[in-house]
Amino acid sequence: MKNTRFTKGFTLVEIMIVVVIIGLLAAMAIPAFQKVRVASQDKAVLNNARQLGAAADQYFLENGVTYPGTFTQGTPITIAGIAGARTITYLQ
Repeated sequence: MKNTRFTKGFTLVEIMIVVVIIGLLAAMAIPAFQKVRVASQDKAVLNNARQLGAAADQYFLENGVTYPGTFTQGTPITIAGIAGARTITYLQ
């Protein structure tokens, strides 16, 4: 009589190996995602500074006198261009 053994499913060792591999991949991926997030926040800050500079230039072009002395919180600045007008309110 033949003793045939059918194995169904995974062994504990196989599952542990898969968990270790997933852990290693996560350990490598999480710092990379954090670097990308910080880089995108830096780019957003630079973009906001460029928009404030463009608003100051627009103010100078419209008033022809001088640049605005300060940007106080809550002061709306309207930028008019080819695509239309847009109002930016400076908030911290």
